[in-house]
Amino acid sequence: MQNESAFRASLDRVEEGLAVLLLREDESVRFTIPRSLLPPDAREGDTLEIVIRRDVAATEEARRRVAERIARLRAKGGD
Repeated sequence: MQNESAFRASLDRVEEGLAVLLLREDESVRFTIPRSLLPPDAREGDTLEIVIRRDVAATEEARRRVAERIARLRAKGGD
């Protein structure tokens, strides 16, 4: 099972601390991210590789914490 995907985007511009990115495969698709998430040397016109990775361990830990909270709330309700 693949837990990662990657795509390329162009850094179109930076406005008020937000980077406007254009999907390379379809430049009509735009999205913004905080400028602070870009490499420090990224400049307008640069092509960036964006990697999205599923963090399985963090997901399982979050689910465990939620399940524990639900169990505690149910236990309190039964008092």
